[in-house]
Amino acid sequence: MKQIFSSRTLPLHGRTGAVLCLLIAGLHMQAQMPAPLKRFLEKPALKGASVSFTVREVASGRELLRYDAEREVTPASVLKTVTTASALAILGEDFRFETSLLYDGEIRDGVLNGNLYIYGTGDPTLNSSELHTAKDSLLDLWAAAVKRAGIRRIAGRVIADESIFDTEGVSMKWMREDLGNYYGQGSYGLNIFDNQYALYLHTDAAGAPPSLSRCEPAMPFLIFHNYLKAAPVLKDSCCITGFPFSNDRYLYGVVPKRQGRIRIKGDIPEPSLFLAQYFHNCLAGKGVEIRQAPSCYRILSESGEWPAAERKKLITTCSPALKEIIRITHFASQNLYADALLKTIGLRYVPEAQESISSFEKGCRVIKNYWRKKGLNTASLWMYDGSGLASSNKVSARFLCDLYVFMASDPKVAETFLESLPRAGMEGTVRTMFKGSALQGKARLKSGSMSRIRCYGGYVVKDGKQYAAAILINQFSGKNSLMKAGVEELFLSLF
Repeated sequence: MKQIFSSRTLPLHGRTGAVLCLLIAGLHMQAQMPAPLKRFLEKPALKGASVSFTVREVASGRELLRYDAEREVTPASVLKTVTTASALAILGEDFRFETSLLYDGEIRDGVLNGNLYIYGTGDPTLNSSELHTAKDSLLDLWAAAVKRAGIRRIAGRVIADESIFDTEGVSMKWMREDLGNYYGQGSYGLNIFDNQYALYLHTDAAGAPPSLSRCEPAMPFLIFHNYLKAAPVLKDSCCITGFPFSNDRYLYGVVPKRQGRIRIKGDIPEPSLFLAQYFHNCLAGKGVEIRQAPSCYRILSESGEWPAAERKKLITTCSPALKEIIRITHFASQNLYADALLKTIGLRYVPEAQESISSFEKGCRVIKNYWRKKGLNTASLWMYDGSGLASSNKVSARFLCDLYVFMASDPKVAETFLESLPRAGMEGTVRTMFKGSALQGKARLKSGSMSRIRCYGGYVVKDGKQYAAAILINQFSGKNSLMKAGVEELFLSLF
């Protein structure tokens, strides 16, 4: 790495242009600072923006460069690194989610005189497209267990038990524009197909609404209010909006004209109920007769019909190990995975007497308390979800680098956490960053972006040394691509 000196840690040396000086905390600009950083901060797009930036040497923990490092800004998906680091430290890399198929009543002469339950613990990977397995492979395992038990008819119903978490599937801090979109899917005690569906449509002339063809998987209960328009554009700018547990979905935006097949994605409004319905149909297709309609914990408990009978287990299936889950979370920036991990961490929260807080809040409190006890200054950490989708989330570059140094210094988690981050220029959401440069494959970073927000956090290796780095930029103007190019130029100049 080029010499970037901190007045707290390293002496200044009299070299040509030896004016590389640490920015004093709290001051936005100094007359003398590393030229690459000065050039970056002077970009017109950053006028009025907030920037929090710091670089730390991992081995020594020394802060080599900072700019407004304590500033609390919205980290977008870089917050996922806080969630995943916490999950790795608290749950362990071998942790697995379990989902069980249970029944109550008795099995006699091929008839289950009772109900069949799917009990979830929040596993976000159930039939997830991220695992690249056959579409119904997991449900086929469950159906085989039903057959092995000799069940040919169910006198009751298939019931999804998602009660391990509350019904607040989406954070109250999310924007309305996120609700209903594929990336804004809720996280529940039971999840399926990444809690997403694909809607296929085709378009005719400009100005005409597109025709809706089908959903995959089928969503016959959804009511689509179509306000889309075809236009002479090259790519769509449409979104699906709607609230959890509501079957009404609203389509807004424009799509390219005269296209035979366009696919857009939305969130499943109640994954637990949908899973019960889907498995009901799966069993029926395999010859199992089921007398009553499928349901879920939310519906039955609210109507006072929740069964309290003792249950017996048919089969338990497990998710991949946590180390694989956090790798997918980072590589695909999977919001569902991150929020499921946050809520699972929250199961360790011990509420005070008569205290009632959400599954989201429990996870946030456990995480903040955990890192405070580990000696990190958590004053700048404000979490409202695990995915980073809430614009109310705030964190400083200083806290992130403290966290990254801690993780890199702990032999129990260092390698797993490092390798879970995608290599810039090669993988994940940073696969185009630093491509063809000296930093390709040398930087492992998590990116995050929202409207007028672009952030990066992770590690850079240079000349055998490892550095923790975080840069968080809020409220910049101009194109995302230009800000990304500016960050690339800054890092390439510094390292």
